[in-house]
Amino acid sequence: MLKNITLFIFVGLLLSCTCDKPEYKDVPCKQNQLPVVMVHGALGSGDNFALQALRFSSNGFCAEKLYAFDWNSLGTDASEMDLDVFIDNILEETGYSQVNLVGHSAGGGLSYTYCEDPTRANKIAHYAHLGSFVNAAPPGPNGEVAMINIWSPDDLIVAGGDIPQATNVSIPGKDHFQIATSAETFEAIYEFFEGESPSHLAVQEEGRIILQGRMVDFGANTPQTDAFVKVYEIDPDSGQRISNSPVADLVSIDGNWGPFEGEKNVYYEFEISRVESSFRKIHYYFEPFIRSNRFIYLRSFPPPTTGAGILLASIPNDDNQSVVALFSSNQAVIAGRDNLHVNNEELSIPQFTSAEQTSIAFFLFDDGDGESSLTPHLLFNGIPFLSGIDQFFSTSEDSSISIEFNSRIINVPNWKSNTEGISVVVLN
Repeated sequence: MLKNITLFIFVGLLLSCTCDKPEYKDVPCKQNQLPVVMVHGALGSGDNFALQALRFSSNGFCAEKLYAFDWNSLGTDASEMDLDVFIDNILEETGYSQVNLVGHSAGGGLSYTYCEDPTRANKIAHYAHLGSFVNAAPPGPNGEVAMINIWSPDDLIVAGGDIPQATNVSIPGKDHFQIATSAETFEAIYEFFEGESPSHLAVQEEGRIILQGRMVDFGANTPQTDAFVKVYEIDPDSGQRISNSPVADLVSIDGNWGPFEGEKNVYYEFEISRVESSFRKIHYYFEPFIRSNRFIYLRSFPPPTTGAGILLASIPNDDNQSVVALFSSNQAVIAGRDNLHVNNEELSIPQFTSAEQTSIAFFLFDDGDGESSLTPHLLFNGIPFLSGIDQFFSTSEDSSISIEFNSRIINVPNWKSNTEGISVVVLN
């Protein structure tokens, strides 16, 4: 188990909730479903399940019954104890005696450990095991927790397989992250939890959208407090702000920020900052929202004493260049299957995006010579899920950086990486 978990130690650097969520409603939702608790993998975060949460709510599921458990997957604390407190709070809040549980990757290992205790196992009505380890039986001291095991023979990170006494679903053609985020996976989970097929597999548009989320640091998911979130509407053709006045000016309290009412099909920039000069400003860019979303995660840089902090400390603070990080939130980028271009340079090549690498995060910056050699940065080379690429973005004059992923385009400004911060582009 430890050997497998170490393979994941860098998966969530850009990846993918608490009970204290502001309430909102757009249309009436069904009131008879059990709460769903979703547990991410190593170095992941609650937004790993954002797409599935949108699918649940698109099928009438009450959004406030969808919870994600953020945990420090590199820590030594007993996370199953924290998960137990998290679930108990949900049961007290909702009045139910059980929840439905979802675990992806290393989150599956945590879910199994959690259910080793019979009292805890009794709190789980159904369990969905996604792209995680093969076990001899379903969770629980006697394998008594009803379980669906969903895996892909094309997942090159975790070698999945059928689990005796579980409902087993194999979905070919899915990478390690797609097995958690795909429509086929959602359909199987929904049917297992609810006893019927969902009406919609695609996310449905809403007339009124409410946006909110979490601010945590990379890696440990430590909630960021007293941090500022400013939201700007941007021009999709240039990435520049339409106005210097933000459409929302918010504060992260106990890691939670928002909500605010957004507009459909609008491109937004989310700028995070703090008063301290040591806090690195980050500009987040998302594709337009069409539905209310409470799983919008904005990550800050961790302390340089942590493993993730050491890696990210190699990213330059240099006003002569921009730094761009790309995060493919729902799938890996795989050469021959996907197309990724930045400023017309193709990055979806085997050197950076082999199926074995299962790359979801790309750190693009110059090594100091002012040229784009498109060679790997050594600190990132060989780490699963990540690619560091030597690409130079000049800041000598204001311009835009264009990111094209599978025919979808996001443009962002060429921020000066020291005084103005770095850009993180989230690709659906």
